[in-house]
Amino acid sequence: MRGGERVLETLAELYPDADIYCLVADFDKLSPTLQKRRIFTSFLQNLGGAKTYQKLLPLMPAALESFDLTAYDLIISSEAGPAKGIIPRPDALHICYCHSPMRYLWDLSYEYYNAAGPISRFFMRLTGPWLRSWDVTTSARVDHFLANSAYVAKRIWRFYRRESTIVHPPVDLSRFSINETPEDFYLCAGQITPYKRIELAVEVFTRLKLPLIVIGSGITDKLQKMAGPTVRFLGSQPDHVMAEHLSKCRALVFPGVEDFGIVPLEAMACGRPVIAFGRGGACETVIHGQTGLLFNEQSPESLTSAVLEMERTYKEYVPERLRAHAAQFDKARFSTKLRAALDELVLNTPSIPRPPLRAASGF
Repeated sequence: MRGGERVLETLAELYPDADIYCLVADFDKLSPTLQKRRIFTSFLQNLGGAKTYQKLLPLMPAALESFDLTAYDLIISSEAGPAKGIIPRPDALHICYCHSPMRYLWDLSYEYYNAAGPISRFFMRLTGPWLRSWDVTTSARVDHFLANSAYVAKRIWRFYRRESTIVHPPVDLSRFSINETPEDFYLCAGQITPYKRIELAVEVFTRLKLPLIVIGSGITDKLQKMAGPTVRFLGSQPDHVMAEHLSKCRALVFPGVEDFGIVPLEAMACGRPVIAFGRGGACETVIHGQTGLLFNEQSPESLTSAVLEMERTYKEYVPERLRAHAAQFDKARFSTKLRAALDELVLNTPSIPRPPLRAASGF
């Protein structure tokens, strides 16, 4: 239940009768709201499901196109991958809420390639060109794009040459609270993948001998070996543990380039400032000097300078102001904005029969 799943949850609440289609599902990890819904998975569910999901990329086009969606006149796809590649019927309206064009096929393809083993590299070279062609072709199957940030809207235009409407994803303020007695550690959180640059934070805090806690799956031996005694790895943790550490940390460290990045807003909802790299979605949530600090280069020197500045100024950040800033992205506001955007698109598409509408949403 990360950012994309939270958006799907809101879509499910907006369309209580909608069926849900997805490539794979780990039903035990879904929220109660989603567990109650009728969910259809693809044949990839029988090939390992969520455990082998990322390795099944070449099969995803066939899996998505195998869904028979001819019963639906409204289809909402929610994706950071290939979900928009479903085949709608000719008179259906297809709206795609895009968290990101597939990063491992486009702007981060070389990073993923360099981090892969020799066998994976071979298959990436073999399948990459036709997957990119398929990805561009299937963008024409979408009638309207919604983007989760201005950064993603630019990338949608870059790769698909399509305009999009920006609707920022939600932060659930009810899950977070201000801790009146924060502790003296910094926090790095999220699934550990190459583009998140967790190793940059580990290197800097090891060098500065300042306490850093890292929460997230994907910890490598290389990362652990480069960490000094002030760095602790907790691995994947449940939501309540994550919320507790966000409320107690001195500041969140966010060294990667994210399409939007919900964790900085979760930190602000706890009244904690953020140190973020000044590119990507963080520039739309972190206000330099007011809700945190933006550093200019993904280098040890640039991050070190930002951390030392935070050490000098962290007491100047007022927790209530940080939470008020995060409240602008609250789930209730997101739900209202998303419903308004969807209703406008539906009403302005005269070829779609109305009423009633039977909807399918997919992730």
